[in-house]
Amino acid sequence: MNDRLQMIAPPDFDVDAMEAGRLARLRSTMVDDGLDVCVLTNPVSIRYATGYRGYASYQSRIPSAYAFVPVTGPIVAHGAYIEGLSLIDVVRQSHAVSAFDAGLDLSRAAGRFTDDLEQFLVDVGLGLNASVGIERMTPAGHRAFADVGFNVFDAEPTVELARSRKSELEMIALRYAISVAEHAMVEMDKALVPGITENQLWSILHQVNIVHDGDWIDGRMLCSGPRTNPWYQEASGRVIEQGDLVAFDSDMIGPHGYCADISRTFLCGDQGPTPAQSYLYERAREELDHNTALLRVGASYAELSHAVLRHPDEFIPTRYACAFHGVGMSDEFPKIPYPDDWAAIGYDGEIEDGLVLAVESYVGAVGGDQGVKLEEMVQVTTAGVVPLSSHPLWERPES
Repeated sequence: MNDRLQMIAPPDFDVDAMEAGRLARLRSTMVDDGLDVCVLTNPVSIRYATGYRGYASYQSRIPSAYAFVPVTGPIVAHGAYIEGLSLIDVVRQSHAVSAFDAGLDLSRAAGRFTDDLEQFLVDVGLGLNASVGIERMTPAGHRAFADVGFNVFDAEPTVELARSRKSELEMIALRYAISVAEHAMVEMDKALVPGITENQLWSILHQVNIVHDGDWIDGRMLCSGPRTNPWYQEASGRVIEQGDLVAFDSDMIGPHGYCADISRTFLCGDQGPTPAQSYLYERAREELDHNTALLRVGASYAELSHAVLRHPDEFIPTRYACAFHGVGMSDEFPKIPYPDDWAAIGYDGEIEDGLVLAVESYVGAVGGDQGVKLEEMVQVTTAGVVPLSSHPLWERPES
């Protein structure tokens, strides 16, 4: 890749209005779900509600920052390091319930955390009987909430439902993240020559993302040759050889915090694919085409699950974890499994107008020596299914 990477110009849109719209949607969803306050600890949720992006990957492991978001009233963030965010009214010291921040006696830390929450409820004119939605917390925290007598609920369903409902401004940001990821794919394709390692090729996606002010990659999902089967083998120092399939899943949290979740399988070298490689690729592409055609506003998750393309039995045990899943500021609700998994992990619902989905496929035979991963992003609207990803697939052979 060139030292001076060609940049994609960012779109001209009102980021402040996008962030304010997200907060308004979260608050509306809180009202619908009967919550007076949300206590956010997930860094993606905090950014969604407030625009704060600081130390997100650190925060995912050591949740030092948290935000109190009421239906009405000021937003108070504890442990935030960035000032001047228009949606955060007050920044205070963090009393995080983690061993790193508070030592090994988490009960003391939980007591300080509940003091923060109790003071906040007083400040916004609510009492202990307020309905408080809380994201993930340690057992020490839950015991402290019970001791105080907070009326506690899970915040995650409310936040996930709000995030699944995208504004037009959010779609601008999401499309920009996709364009950055696909720009990186072009650079990866150029760099794919025999002798490059999986890690060297994978690093290109990271570089392109960072220079466009993106954030991180959720996984290291790139593998080559015999490592393409089974799936979920992450990038390594393996040297890619002539004729290898190279499969990857971007999992990229890009500009403005939006996710580009796209999969492609490349072929290393200047020769065409073997018949076996073409067969796997066409099966994966057929799955994308078939399953995308099922999507419509109002379709139930159960209906979609039971109508997806079924591959020959040799491909079933190694298939992907789900047929569809939501995408926004990360992978998100809903996740629609294959029919074989419905009884164990399926949950029903309906496709809403504007829902953004990833359509997944992995095809590799049990015990096989290669596999193909493809994935597209789409938006489902009342006018039809709108493709969001566009990086070229292999040309279909002439019939």
